[in-house]
Amino acid sequence: MTHCYRTIWISDIHLGTTGCQAGFLLDFLRHHDADTLYLVGDIIDGWQLKKSWHWKQSHNDVVQKVLRKARKGTRVIYVPGNHDEAARQFDGLDFGGIAIRSEAEHHTADGKRLLIIHGDQFDGVIQHVKWLAYVGDSLYTLVLGLNRHYNWLRQKLGRPYWSLSQYLKHKVKNAVNFIGDFEHTLAAEARRRGFDGVICGHIHKAEVKNIDGMLYGNCGDWVESLSALVEHQDGRLEIIYWTAVPAQLPAPAMLASPTPATAPAEADTCAS
Repeated sequence: MTHCYRTIWISDIHLGTTGCQAGFLLDFLRHHDADTLYLVGDIIDGWQLKKSWHWKQSHNDVVQKVLRKARKGTRVIYVPGNHDEAARQFDGLDFGGIAIRSEAEHHTADGKRLLIIHGDQFDGVIQHVKWLAYVGDSLYTLVLGLNRHYNWLRQKLGRPYWSLSQYLKHKVKNAVNFIGDFEHTLAAEARRRGFDGVICGHIHKAEVKNIDGMLYGNCGDWVESLSALVEHQDGRLEIIYWTAVPAQLPAPAMLASPTPATAPAEADTCAS
């Protein structure tokens, strides 16, 4: 069964890393369609690919699925982030039906005007102490490795996916404070520029809420929360978590590219 929405936002897929949950995302894309699909940054992880090459067939499958949706009529807009910042040099160009934009403007069905941006531009560490961001990224990758082994064991025990890395991050006071500051900064920027709200990614914390009268939405990620943000036909926004294991997962060494359960063929665009 395919669920159709007016808009889908996904971000922080981190293709090219061992932490990328490409199998879950591919399963999500097979069962969800929209008139417009926003890729809100960090789709391909250039930072990690510079260190070592990790690209499974499931990563190719995700790229091909998105390209197929574009060919079938889905409007696809790619807003690069800091991990795929090399794509920002192509701002304003279209490739294979995918529009590359440094930021975008979205109008919801109920009349809201939203700023679409990855969000790293408002992260002080990324902008001013980038070497520290690289160190943090390496430690984060280590934690994600532990997370893969932990969830492989949970799956063997018949338990659902659970993000150890996200749990640890949200238990650290400084990380919690950073997330709160980031959310308020993005909401304030949207207000300053005359928008009704903002949709972003970057911090891997899916959220839809009101901040001082501004709509703040974060579509989460596909290494920890396995989440997307969707707009219903009436303009209502909702976070969707796709954490159900789509198939028997292989051993931890291969967990970055699980093979989803075979699903019946589905349409690649929503019926008008």
